[in-house]
Amino acid sequence: MSGLAIRNVLVTGSNRGIGLELVKKFLSKPQPPKWIFATCRDPDGLRGEELKNLASENANLVLLQLDATDIDSIKEAMKKVEKQLNGSGLNLLINNAGVMTSVSLENVDSEDMMSVYKTNVVGPLLVSQTFYPLLKKSADVYAQEHFSCKKAALVNISSSLGSIAQTSLAVNASMQVISYRISKAALNMLTRCQAEGYKKDGILCTALHPGWVKTDMGTDRAPLTPDESVCGIMKVLDSLSEKQNGILLSWDGTTLPW
Repeated sequence: MSGLAIRNVLVTGSNRGIGLELVKKFLSKPQPPKWIFATCRDPDGLRGEELKNLASENANLVLLQLDATDIDSIKEAMKKVEKQLNGSGLNLLINNAGVMTSVSLENVDSEDMMSVYKTNVVGPLLVSQTFYPLLKKSADVYAQEHFSCKKAALVNISSSLGSIAQTSLAVNASMQVISYRISKAALNMLTRCQAEGYKKDGILCTALHPGWVKTDMGTDRAPLTPDESVCGIMKVLDSLSEKQNGILLSWDGTTLPW
C-alpha cells in the first residue's frame, strides 16, 4: 500500500470503527504521513485506549479532542494542529465522525432529527470551515500539482443510504434509519457545494461511501470488515483526481448516483 505521499492528514471520529482503521492504515504505509491527527470527542476515555496505545508507539500520531458539534472544540483543535504543522498545510481532511439512530418514518421525532443532523451535517461543515485555511495553504504550496490528496483534499464519509436515486431500492425493514439517511443526503449536497466553492482554491472535495461495515454502527450483520472497507478507501484516496471532484464514490471506487 504505497500510493501518494500524503504529508499531513486529519481524521475525525477516529477512536473506533472506520476512523480507527483509517489511522492504522495511514500508519502502516511505506511512506506514512509526517503527521496524522486523530480526533474524537473523548480521547482520554475508555474508547480512546487503542488510539492512545498507537500514539505511544508512533511519534507521528497526534491525538486531539474534537467534538464536531462544538465550534469552540473545533477551533481549539485547529490551533493545536496549526502549531504542530509549524507553517505547513494540511493535505487531507477526512470528516468521518457520524451517528446513526434506528428510527422509522413513523417514530422519528424532531429531537432525533436535529441531533443526527447536527453531527452528520453541521459538524462536517464547521470542521471544514475551520480547517479550510490549512487546506488552502497546502493547495498553494502544491499549486503546480493536479487535484489529489497530495495537494489538498476534503473527504466526507457519506453513505449510499443518502442516495435519493437509490431510495426505492434500499428502503426496507432493516434500513429504517430515517434521520441518518436524510442527514447523509444533506451531506452529499454539502460536498457538492464545497466542491464548487473550493475548486478555485485547488482543494478537491468528494464524498465516500465506506460500504456496510462490521462496526458499532454497522452491526455484526454487515458483510465488510473494517480492514476490507478501509483497504478499498485507501486505494480510492490514492487515485482521486479532478474527475472525482464533487461526486459520491463507493469504497471500491465505483461512482454512486446522488
